[in-house]
Amino acid sequence: MKFIHLLCLLVCCSCFLQAQTKNQSQSKIEFTEFTLDNGLEVVLHQDRSTPIVAISVLYHVGSKNEKPDRTGFAHFFEHLLFEGSENIGRGEYSKYVENAGGSLNAFTNYDQTYYFEELPSNQLELVLWLESERMLHAKVENEGIETQREVVKEERRQRIENAPYGGLVSETMKRVYKKHPYKWPVIGYMEHLNAAEEKDYVDFYKTFYVPNNAVLAIAGDIDIEDTKKMVKKYFNGIPKGKGEIPRTSVVEPKQTTEIVDTAYDNIQLPAIVMAYRVPESGTDEYYACDMLSMLLSQGQSSRLYRTMVDEKQLAIQAGAFPFGLEDPGVTLAYCITNAGVEAKDAVETMTEEFAKVRNELISEKEYQKLRNQIENDMVRNYASLGGISQSLAEYKTYQQDANLINTEIKKYLAVTKEDIQSVAKKYFTDNNRVVLYYLPKPPEAPAEDGNEGDDK
Repeated sequence: MKFIHLLCLLVCCSCFLQAQTKNQSQSKIEFTEFTLDNGLEVVLHQDRSTPIVAISVLYHVGSKNEKPDRTGFAHFFEHLLFEGSENIGRGEYSKYVENAGGSLNAFTNYDQTYYFEELPSNQLELVLWLESERMLHAKVENEGIETQREVVKEERRQRIENAPYGGLVSETMKRVYKKHPYKWPVIGYMEHLNAAEEKDYVDFYKTFYVPNNAVLAIAGDIDIEDTKKMVKKYFNGIPKGKGEIPRTSVVEPKQTTEIVDTAYDNIQLPAIVMAYRVPESGTDEYYACDMLSMLLSQGQSSRLYRTMVDEKQLAIQAGAFPFGLEDPGVTLAYCITNAGVEAKDAVETMTEEFAKVRNELISEKEYQKLRNQIENDMVRNYASLGGISQSLAEYKTYQQDANLINTEIKKYLAVTKEDIQSVAKKYFTDNNRVVLYYLPKPPEAPAEDGNEGDDK
């Protein structure tokens, strides 16, 4: 799917961005929430500063919900459910939104599949009808399955097989996780999709694309009571899913020794990845881990970038980022080395940077910078209707608390310098990491099996 923004929508969004950036730092985001009898959770936020509305539907199904021999289903359905429905012609779904002056897209990750639209607010009812059709009447049949199979194959070629460093994340994740479903790539393995039959796809749809496994969030120029009536009109009649929604119960065993390995790809410059197992998102320790990652990687003045790129000139790029996952996740630190640099020198320097955080409290200047960055990032995220609707949907899904859109910043600001040092000592140790040397493929090296990337 591609964003198609009409000129009038761009102008409206630009005006909204300016107004919202000014206002969000001063006032909290008000919202109304309710649950339909079929289990669909709904969150509504009214903002009449511009005649735009953003709609989000988050299905609580990602790659971790798949069967080990049927990987890639969540991502495949992200594509398949634009095929149409019993009442929408094949290939016509997107045209409804685009012809109404709006844009739409979707994404899948390890924990969710997310659909969203932005369009003039007088077209809200259109999108509610479209999303209800997706939830109840989607075409899950061989013609669409075969069409999207080819689409996924082409995406795989573009984003993985022919993209530099396309397999870096998945090669890392399958070494970090031995048992948990996070070990396979979001895009899955093509042999699993090829082996699947129509019944497999139908069963997946009926299991996960049900109202009691979804959150609908709407933000923008709406009347709350009128919107409630429209939501009930289009979604109340959709039956609740049968039985409990399957959730993974796999607990990844604790890592006790360092894992060092090598993978090869068609690249010119080596990359180094250090992956540390960290707590799941929403926990106090996760917020401290997130701030530690920001300390190391956010901006060119961050520690890893300054040391690896500017001072020692070992790398052309360096950073770290946490995967904010529903189950215990991972923080990836990485660098792409300069030509002629020994990979072991890069590993040694990165290791030293983590040791500094373990052994020394960060400075007051760095600490205040982190707090400022967090406030700035949150204001920027909530400066768009899409950012607000997505955040409301995600907080409601994962933490069962949509009001975190207003209060999560307090959790970050409650993290102390001592907390950051504490998680560094607990999680960012050599015995809790995977070190992956991601190297240019030598002419004689065999092709890597399963060298696939994620779909993030």
